[in-house]
Amino acid sequence: MVPRTTTHLPTFRIISAIEFVIGAAIVIGHNVFRIVPNEVLILFAVGMISIRLRNGSFSAMGLKRPESWLRILMIAIIAFVLRYLVGEYLIPLITKNFWPESVGPAEADEITGNIKMALIAFLLVWTFAAFGEEISYRGYLLTRAAEAGGSSSAAYIVAVVLVSILFGYGHYYKGPTGVLDSAVGALIWGAAYLISGRNLWTTILAHGLNDTFAIIMIYFGLAKAN
Repeated sequence: MVPRTTTHLPTFRIISAIEFVIGAAIVIGHNVFRIVPNEVLILFAVGMISIRLRNGSFSAMGLKRPESWLRILMIAIIAFVLRYLVGEYLIPLITKNFWPESVGPAEADEITGNIKMALIAFLLVWTFAAFGEEISYRGYLLTRAAEAGGSSSAAYIVAVVLVSILFGYGHYYKGPTGVLDSAVGALIWGAAYLISGRNLWTTILAHGLNDTFAIIMIYFGLAKAN
């Protein structure tokens, strides 16, 4: 792993800032303007290569074995429950008078009562969403944004906010309510990431649990696909 003193060098910070800006452009380019291929696939590949080459180890973005899996799991569960409550009750309360409801993926409607589609959704949730999105956003972009700010505690907090905004736009297809909901959810994932000592397994588990619960609710017709 690259020594902490190296990551604080001006050149290292500038390169990290450039990577973050390019990553942000990819997110907006795909989700808002539709002129770039899927950002998760791009950022996942670029991020894994960049972190390995520039930082020396994937642990730099939090992909490391925790000292206590139980602690990681507990933080993930708390984050998942908070994410559910905020998305289910707070966001609709805030937006109901001026924005339409969040729009879900078209394929999600096919999950209700369809075990085959539900199983496919579970697979996508734990690969593309939980693993792919967390490495792309919380692992790669958040790390680069924090490095650009000097890797201080304040820099990581600012990085969480910036990446949460990007994550919201990463769900642009859901409409304004969905963008806000995803951004607030990302703030919760980001907080869990920092609280756990920047361990990415926390957000991977929280994200996966959240989406798994959503699929179960949709399958049994207890929730809408949004």
